[in-house]
Amino acid sequence: MRLTPRAVTGVLAWSAAGWLVAACGASQPTAGCQLKKGPGYTSAAAVTGSWPYSNADLANTRDATGSTISSANVAELTQAWTFKLTGKAAAGVRPFGALTANPIVRSGVVYMQDLDSNVYALSLATGALRWEYQCDQPEKSGPGPNGVAVAGGTVFGLTPTAAFALSATSGRMIWANRDLLRSGQGTFGIQPQVADGRVYLASQLGSAPGGGVLLALNASSGAVLWRFNTVVGTEPGVQALGVGAGGAWETPLVGSDGSVTYGIGNPYQTAAAAIAHPAVDLYTDSDVNLDAATGKLRWYYQGVPDDFKDYDMQASPISARTGGVPVVIGGGKMGYVYEMNAGTGRLVWKTPVGEHNGHDNDSLNALEHRSTLKAPFTIAPGPLGGVLTDLAVGGDSVYVATLDVPLTYATLDLKTGTQAASTATGEVEALSLATGKVEWDRKVPQMPLGAVTVSGDLVFTTLYDGVLIAMNRRTGAVVYRRQLPTSTNSPIAIAGNTVIVPAGGPLTSARGRGGSPQVVAYTAP
Repeated sequence: MRLTPRAVTGVLAWSAAGWLVAACGASQPTAGCQLKKGPGYTSAAAVTGSWPYSNADLANTRDATGSTISSANVAELTQAWTFKLTGKAAAGVRPFGALTANPIVRSGVVYMQDLDSNVYALSLATGALRWEYQCDQPEKSGPGPNGVAVAGGTVFGLTPTAAFALSATSGRMIWANRDLLRSGQGTFGIQPQVADGRVYLASQLGSAPGGGVLLALNASSGAVLWRFNTVVGTEPGVQALGVGAGGAWETPLVGSDGSVTYGIGNPYQTAAAAIAHPAVDLYTDSDVNLDAATGKLRWYYQGVPDDFKDYDMQASPISARTGGVPVVIGGGKMGYVYEMNAGTGRLVWKTPVGEHNGHDNDSLNALEHRSTLKAPFTIAPGPLGGVLTDLAVGGDSVYVATLDVPLTYATLDLKTGTQAASTATGEVEALSLATGKVEWDRKVPQMPLGAVTVSGDLVFTTLYDGVLIAMNRRTGAVVYRRQLPTSTNSPIAIAGNTVIVPAGGPLTSARGRGGSPQVVAYTAP
């Protein structure tokens, strides 16, 4: 399928600054938000299994430990329940959809947030609504996948301008902090992480000077513990960075070594500016490792200096071990996967994934005053990908989904390109954790926007036009396909024998079929 002009416009805007949201600006029930209880409020959990963090665990591996779903029973997945959004949320934020966050599953309850920042608690067994924290007058600002974190009986989430905590049992508000952002530091939309009594979050639409801001809050009170600015220095060009520079829009990695690592976005500048005033623009397009207690910088690795292609190194970093040595796996829209030493940030290996057409060194050439770039030019990967969604690690392999959508820049004065004359497709690849060598590469007919998720001997993802697929982890062969009720651009959760798929993407039909935004659960015997 080729992207329609409407879809191109929407996805380009989303790629330039993350994901557009319409979120409730109020952070207390008396200012446009209210708590509603549903028929499943008092129901007891009848199934087991969990997906306790946005990427399955604090290491961000997206490996569904404890899942019973494998190649032996995947063909028997059947629809168990569906929960349809209603009201304003059902309309979504076209053309960006209504659901883009990863569900959280704890103690028989599915917690999720839509792009109007409404929060839902559903029965894992039946999909029945237990409670809903609903915002009737959401502010139309963004971007972000949105999403919640759950820890210690509390649900933590964000609106574009505030952080809040709700009781996981009742949905009642515990605290709200509406004074987190300083002038020029953008809006929230990241799915936060919670560990060791701290809530880790970040702004997404930062702007120089200062860029985005990384934050840690006290989980009990919401008070700010520390903040870290993502754009620093006085190099020529730093002050000219555009709105959107240096944000973060995926869940950070909380390490067992007392650190927290964020993937940081791009400087959002034109080719003309990057060539005329080259600068490395720290810490854009970087993985930044901080002391989790103080927010002090420990190390960073920058994937692309002086970026002018809206690339980002935004993927949630992953903690792993190679030969007994702790490492961090990162990646982003420049179409590379990186392995770094977890203690120093030293690069171990980097591997290109997806389509590349010879423009990988454009930014480095500009930085070194060697650029000969002329417009028009077409780049692959374009600003929609390489790696737009989160990676996974299972066993000795790294799994990654890429988008193959080349984009053309008509002039050097554009901050993002327009679609090239090609079909929007993608790939799922497996890399050796030890060496970065490609183990297999599976082409897929649409953009794989559902991240990648490991379950037993399978790797799952979803395609933009509304298909859930599973591949053999050893060969990449597609062994399962399931048509969803509508399109999807959200990652999935796997808890026990249940696959939970948010199907609320921006397409109005999936393979000719319409469908309202909904969460669908499939179970295997």
